[in-house]
Amino acid sequence: MTLSKRDFLALGAAAGASMALPAWAQAKPLIASINMFVPAAPGGGWDGTARAIERAAKAAGLVGTMQFENVGGAGGMVGLPRYVNQRKGQGNSLMIGGSVMIGAGIANKSPVTIKDVTPIARLTEEAGVIVVPASGKIKTWKELEAAIKANPKAVSVAGGSAGGTDHLILGMLIKALGKNPREAAYVAFAGGGPANAAILGGQVVAGISGYSEFEEQIKAGRMIPLAVSGKRRIPGVNVPTLSELGVNVTESNWRGVFAPPGISTAQREAMIDFVTKLNASAPWKQELETRKWTDAFMTERPFERDLAKDITEKEVLMKELGLA
Repeated sequence: MTLSKRDFLALGAAAGASMALPAWAQAKPLIASINMFVPAAPGGGWDGTARAIERAAKAAGLVGTMQFENVGGAGGMVGLPRYVNQRKGQGNSLMIGGSVMIGAGIANKSPVTIKDVTPIARLTEEAGVIVVPASGKIKTWKELEAAIKANPKAVSVAGGSAGGTDHLILGMLIKALGKNPREAAYVAFAGGGPANAAILGGQVVAGISGYSEFEEQIKAGRMIPLAVSGKRRIPGVNVPTLSELGVNVTESNWRGVFAPPGISTAQREAMIDFVTKLNASAPWKQELETRKWTDAFMTERPFERDLAKDITEKEVLMKELGLA
């Protein structure tokens, strides 16, 4: 067979383009499409986790396309029933969730809770950070501590939804400082964006959330980080733990992914395989480092057991703090 000059040049160009593509781009992705449900407003921690999953999964060649739906409110309790009812049995659907959702379900006495979805994997853990606006009157931990001891009701604190990790941290903090946690002046927000605006606008005295949600404002000098709630300092972040400051409080916020109820064993295993490969990928490890998230990967039955234990412990804690 003979080739014309035009055909020869076209064939050469196609071959060159193929050689220029990375190896994974030429292969079929592990999953063609995933519908990602985020039961929170854009701009917060869950939304950031979902977008990080998309970036890393695409870079690693694990997914073709991802579609997103955000439904915020009440620590996930507004979006959760929608996910359970509308996505039931859909094997290509994932929902972002985490420890916040446990407390929110208890606080809101929700008929649909995290128990009604299918656990796939815990992905990350992130300590909370307590911040104050740089333009505010309080600049140091000692000043904030003194204000809480004087009158907790006068120290308004912004955070995520009522009953979530941020709320629990404040309640535990007030109790540790010898005051009644029921006096907490907690101001709940459905997403990180509104909470940031309230702190920067001086509408509240302080704020509590995951470090990644405040990082940009901290680096810009608009917020002052006073303490972190984890067992140890965040790598690369020179902020003391509450324990170092003499306050016996440790609490972290984990995030993970869940499938809808009613999926088959094969569909569940396919999603477990997806997140396992995601967790092992270089792009995901880069996301963890960039966002200062701790790798807390756990899947299948160990995750289910750990989740059940977390729910039981939070039910007890919230009753002690008067939040349930």
